[in-house]
Amino acid sequence: MEKIRELKKNYEDVQIPEELDFVVRKAINTHKRKLKKRSKKELKWASGVAAAVIILTVAVNTNSSIAYAMSEVPVVGKLVKVLMVREYMIKEDTYNAEVKVPAVEGLENQGLQNSLNEKYLAENEKLYAEFSKDIEDLKAAGGGHLGVNSGYVIKTDTDKILSIGRYVVNTVGSSSTTFKYDTVDKQNQILIVLPSLFKDDSYIDVISENIKAQMRQQMKEDTQKFYWVEEGDISPFEKIKADQSFYISSNHKLVISFDKYEVAPGYMGVIEFEVPTEALSNVLVSNEYIK
Repeated sequence: MEKIRELKKNYEDVQIPEELDFVVRKAINTHKRKLKKRSKKELKWASGVAAAVIILTVAVNTNSSIAYAMSEVPVVGKLVKVLMVREYMIKEDTYNAEVKVPAVEGLENQGLQNSLNEKYLAENEKLYAEFSKDIEDLKAAGGGHLGVNSGYVIKTDTDKILSIGRYVVNTVGSSSTTFKYDTVDKQNQILIVLPSLFKDDSYIDVISENIKAQMRQQMKEDTQKFYWVEEGDISPFEKIKADQSFYISSNHKLVISFDKYEVAPGYMGVIEFEVPTEALSNVLVSNEYIK
């Protein structure tokens, strides 16, 4: 409140120059012409707003104490956002790299924010360094084609949940694609990991069996789809990993993600399965996130 009172006092002490008085009158007259058909009450309000906006703008720009006081007024509902903070580029005839580094801003938990941002920077710096070395090795061996593309997508951004996906596409003849996710509880300022959602590790079998049933049903309904889910298939899918890549969707569903080639041929690409909440009801710790 002291800051607000100081702001009010400084505002009232501002001397309005003649030039500004002219501008205010001009703004009021302009609004009067535009608002002729409106009621006197509306006209008085609009004129007052026009003058107040001009006066306050000049006051803030000319009075450092007011500007400082306004900067100290807390912002309600601080916005959590994801920005691209760095980009690595290589563009040559047969070598191409585009590596975009994201960063999270606005978390009150600075430890969590810093750890996420340090991780994103480190993994992309490593990716770029390894790609640069691969180029030199390939050139020494006579040349070839090499490409990498790395970036991020926001899968979910609600009042409660932020899910960030980071992808890497490597191209050497054919391409491979990997996805990693981080899901943050913006209200409690914590990182949500897959095991934390469940009572014990029985979730691994529960989710795996549901996904295998979905795979078989999809292949039955669409002959263009194929998963390595049967005995005799190449590396048949048996179980998800305890830390399998996942995110929580905007409609509060658990989505499990598999990299390209992880559970199916390459033409299937990156694969996602939404696991029905009713299939998880007996193993969930709560319905705080999954509903």
